[in-house]
Amino acid sequence: MKVNWKLFAPLIVSILVWLIGAPEGLSADAWIYVSIFAGLVVGLILEPMPPAFIGIIAITVSVLFKVGPAPVVDKATGAVKAITGAQAINWGLSGFSNAIVWLIFAAFMIGIGYESSGLGKRIALFLVQKLGKSSLGLGYAIAITDLVLAPFIPSNAARSGGTIYPIVSSICPMFDSYPDKNPRRIGSYLNWVALATTCISSSIFLTGQAPNPLALELSAKAGIVAANWGTWFLAFLPVGVILLAITPLLAYLFCKPEVKGSPEIAQWAKEEFAKLGAMSGSEIFMALISLLALVLWIGADALKVNPTTTALIVIILMVFCKIITWQDFLGNKPAWNVLTWFATLVPMAAGLKNVGFLDWLAKSAGGVLLSLDPFMAVIGLLLAFCLLRYFFASGTAYVTAMVGLFATLILQIPGVDPATVMLIILTPMGIMGVLTPYGTGHSPIWFASGYNKGPEFWKLGAIFGIIYLAIFILVGIPWIEYVLPMLG
Repeated sequence: MKVNWKLFAPLIVSILVWLIGAPEGLSADAWIYVSIFAGLVVGLILEPMPPAFIGIIAITVSVLFKVGPAPVVDKATGAVKAITGAQAINWGLSGFSNAIVWLIFAAFMIGIGYESSGLGKRIALFLVQKLGKSSLGLGYAIAITDLVLAPFIPSNAARSGGTIYPIVSSICPMFDSYPDKNPRRIGSYLNWVALATTCISSSIFLTGQAPNPLALELSAKAGIVAANWGTWFLAFLPVGVILLAITPLLAYLFCKPEVKGSPEIAQWAKEEFAKLGAMSGSEIFMALISLLALVLWIGADALKVNPTTTALIVIILMVFCKIITWQDFLGNKPAWNVLTWFATLVPMAAGLKNVGFLDWLAKSAGGVLLSLDPFMAVIGLLLAFCLLRYFFASGTAYVTAMVGLFATLILQIPGVDPATVMLIILTPMGIMGVLTPYGTGHSPIWFASGYNKGPEFWKLGAIFGIIYLAIFILVGIPWIEYVLPMLG
């Protein structure tokens, strides 16, 4: 009988980490939580069972051990109260009330609307007939589309999931490419291009992803005023241009599509597009609903409408306009799966901060970094800030937990401009979202599409993350340190 070692690997890793024992500065309960989280990460990498189920197991074990929630201090005595079972389960289920989780869920529903109405097929056929002569051309079309939307839609989950995903998911079947059938024909390539280019646009613009302005706000509160919209844009612009130019090519190399494109496919798309005729009522309604969504997403701050609220409005309007049915809503298994998966990862990631692990890690690293040459200390901080992304299932949680800690470390480095160093640390946040299938808002959408399976996804994330970070170090840091100040 063949033993599936992947099934036991997360448990073994958790036990080994726990047996090492808590280092000085961390409590025994905190170390139990760290060992559970280590097993979770191994499980998500190896995927011995569905990722959402792995998340449920990790949450349940943490709740049973009553580790993960933030400690409650008695105001009268100053003593830390024991975590109750009710507090533990409330923390464990808190991810199901997270707005970003529901935005990701809603993006899948919007994708059904594009498919059911036929609008997604119409847009896809238009793109294929114009650029379908080359798979690479389709990759650049996706990159350009995301770049145009990025300054105006501060939620990369809404931008990539709500706008780009429905289009890409309509193109792939036209090449007979599905998650469970011929994914390498073109689906895995287009999906990875869409994921990676959204990460890049999230770094180019301060409004490219929600955590960017939050990071600047937290940095300012910690004593470092790093940038405004224009400074951020200029700081990352050279790196952004390079990465946008090479990403479709890199994906073509590491995720090579079997279909290179052909005049016949473009001609076929042209003929099929002509057969569609005039837009149907459902397509018109879907287009108008999409336009409303874009307006609300772009003006989210001015109109004070949360992007998730907009996504829920879109779902309601699609049902009312009979673009989708309530049964379509209930029957969308991938959407419900990703909702469960991400809703478990959000509290698990927050738990690392709650139990004090991230504070301990930052202090431990700080002692080493501050003994280095200032330049090497900056590089060390940058690498640490980027690699810590592996521990977070939310860009917002990542920023909330880490920016204040790293600002404190930066202020301790002698002979550097804190604002410049903070800009170096923060601007690559978007591109580092490429590392994991849970690290930023749009990642779970493309991961759950199934075109890039778990091991492949992690491998591609590491490869692209290394390349992106290397280019940022070689081009971005000298630009920010020496050229940007001359631009005023």
